[in-house]
Amino acid sequence: MTTADVVICGAGIAGIATAHALAVTHGVRHVLLVDERAPLTLTSDKSTEAYRNWWPGPDDAMVQLVNRSIDLLEQWSEASDDRFGLNRRGYLYTTRDATTAERFVADAQRATEQGAGVVRTYRSVTEASAYQRSPHRGFRGVPDGADLFLDRDAIHQHFPWMHHDIVAVLHARRCGWFSGQQLGMYLLDEAKAAGVHVVSGRVERVLQESGGVDGVEVACTDGTTMRIVTPVFVNAAGPYAAQVGALAGAELPLFSEAHYKIAIEDSAGVIDRDTGLVILDDPQSLEWSDEEREELAADEATRWLTEPMPAGIHLRPEGYGASRTVLMLWDYHSAHRFSAPEFPMPDDALYPELVLRGMTSLAPGLATYLERLPHAYVDGGYYTKTAENRPLVGPSGVRGAFVCAAFSGFGLMAAPACGELLAAQIVGAAPPEYERAFLPTRYDDPAYVAQLATWGSTGQL
Repeated sequence: MTTADVVICGAGIAGIATAHALAVTHGVRHVLLVDERAPLTLTSDKSTEAYRNWWPGPDDAMVQLVNRSIDLLEQWSEASDDRFGLNRRGYLYTTRDATTAERFVADAQRATEQGAGVVRTYRSVTEASAYQRSPHRGFRGVPDGADLFLDRDAIHQHFPWMHHDIVAVLHARRCGWFSGQQLGMYLLDEAKAAGVHVVSGRVERVLQESGGVDGVEVACTDGTTMRIVTPVFVNAAGPYAAQVGALAGAELPLFSEAHYKIAIEDSAGVIDRDTGLVILDDPQSLEWSDEEREELAADEATRWLTEPMPAGIHLRPEGYGASRTVLMLWDYHSAHRFSAPEFPMPDDALYPELVLRGMTSLAPGLATYLERLPHAYVDGGYYTKTAENRPLVGPSGVRGAFVCAAFSGFGLMAAPACGELLAAQIVGAAPPEYERAFLPTRYDDPAYVAQLATWGSTGQL
């Protein structure tokens, strides 16, 4: 029989960040991470690895949470000699629609009020001369806040590869990306040095003889069964969080969406290698020849390809130096919800072509690849979400049970602060003010539930 102070189910970034905060920050020595897979190999390594503090509404909770995460990321980057390649290239929200441009103005004002930094607005080429580009690498010396371009000539001057019809670009600055795998392994190495151990197996039962958590039973990958006595159980099971939560008496309000991405080699050099993550914030319809459109519309199985597609198609360069790789994503699957994940994930043979076709509305030069599609590496994972697209961090289920899950598409960027928050709850340390926005008990408040109907989804890619 084994004993532990805390058992964490899930060795993805959420579980590792929690273990790190418990062991390294608070000195909890007997922490076990349980996962039947190798660490960081289910969904954590399927991410675009981006981060942002740009969350314009409906309140400041997500801005404060992710600002704290970015503080930690920058501290760890300094301490590790930039082991995980943290940059601050930014997020660039773009639109070809004047109404959406007006929303950018309102979003920028709201984000400023909520702590994302000041906005510098450019309404002419002359005003835009003050714009400071982000460096190819690193995050030091880059402004925070945002730069808002509202002049097409200025946009064309600074972003000549973008579509000439784009009327606004909002460059949020305390944003960028990093190697999620390297970050996770850095935190895991430090956690192990502080006493954390990894158990290869699957949590089958949460023992509750006393009415609270008394231990867990683990089906180990070597065929044995391990009984671990512990007073604290953490559910950091990613897309399996709802099923694991049920083991501890929790009914979690979660659903999952399948999200994919492609990687291609931009041999023609269409995309600026120094750009940040770029998002076209407009719905669009794919361009087809008259003959193609007629054929697609005639078949019920393909008619949807001729109909309006959702906003949010986005890309970013991958790699530094001579790399030509570009990551591209379009979450047109998000209307399809899963109560439980399916592995392997459902196949979408059309995804590479559809993403490239849609991406020409942002970067028309990519049309050069449509005549002969380049080889595309496709992978993906699940966004496990709550109704308002905010994580669940806190007590959940029987006494001694906690959850750190529902990270949707922001797991890598939110996990540092969420792991810190959950560890503080477990050891009884003072939590930050934003704690209550992420507690599972928020759904017990009728006023909060009623408010959800007016909020809608607060998530942005």
